[in-house]
Amino acid sequence: MTAREQAVQRSVVVIEDDPSISELLQLYLSRENYLVYATALGGEGVGLVKDKEPALVVLDLMLPDGSGFDFLKAVRAFSEVPLIILTAKDEEQDKILGLELGADDYIVKPFSPGELVARARAVLRRSGAQEDPGSGPQVLGGIELLPAERTVRVDGVLADLTPKEFELLHYLLVNRGLALTRERLLEEVWGYNSYGDARTVDVHVGQLRKKLGSWGPIIQTVWGLGYRADPEATR
Repeated sequence: MTAREQAVQRSVVVIEDDPSISELLQLYLSRENYLVYATALGGEGVGLVKDKEPALVVLDLMLPDGSGFDFLKAVRAFSEVPLIILTAKDEEQDKILGLELGADDYIVKPFSPGELVARARAVLRRSGAQEDPGSGPQVLGGIELLPAERTVRVDGVLADLTPKEFELLHYLLVNRGLALTRERLLEEVWGYNSYGDARTVDVHVGQLRKKLGSWGPIIQTVWGLGYRADPEATR
């Protein structure tokens, strides 16, 4: 069984009263092989955390039956489950209070589902609740990437990639199917403190596609945004 298959039974509790946001979160987290339990009420959310013992909680601070802070206090009384709060853009104090009460991270609305998934992975890695999905072999189509060996084979032939090309391909494969912005790729591949030109990403993608040969189109352009690895790539 692969690491991805082993993660199928991990669960996430989503507490969000906006149906459109809740459905979007459920869709993207399900694609990551999480079982998602969703509710619009904080009280029900506390019960779900007790019953399901999830790997992660995603919590909106504005709930119809009370403050998300009340939920956070109640959950922290019996669980250290990793938790990400969703906040309004101009509520700086909410972010600070949420973190002080035990939230692990926050995301400002509006946000991209891809950002939520990336933040969720980071929180789970830091908490030790999940093995890093990028630590194992990544196989897509005729491409095989082995992180431990720092090697990439294309149809069985070793590809000569630079360190940054390797890391870029690795990140795209781990996040296959997700539309990743150039800014996100700069942060994750070149480092959080990198202020490089987004065109750096375009240049590296161009070179990477050439080195992947007939499998180059596996890296798809998301116009006006960035790139994604085609999760349906087959021979």
